[in-house]
Amino acid sequence: MERPLHTPTVKPRIDSIAPDTGDDDIDAAALFSQVVIDKAQLARQIRHALQDKTQISLGDLCRQNPLHQGLAELVAYLQLGGDSFKTVVDEQAEDVMSGRR
Repeated sequence: MERPLHTPTVKPRIDSIAPDTGDDDIDAAALFSQVVIDKAQLARQIRHALQDKTQISLGDLCRQNPLHQGLAELVAYLQLGGDSFKTVVDEQAEDVMSGRR
């Protein structure tokens, strides 16, 4: 109880300069738009593709069901592969993914 409270050794120097502002004509709608990926639909697409095959590559799956949401949908496929399905990664194989244009 006799110890004094902590006192900082250096007092911070805070400038009172106003920060520079950006352009006022920027469309802020992009900041608020959100992409929702239906993981249940993606899981159904995977199960449907596996009905007549024992395995399917992500590239073949994306060719059967083109990506509508781009990278967000591709990442969701990868997450589903790790969570719900048995996956194999071949680091020597390369494939090009593209969405619907």
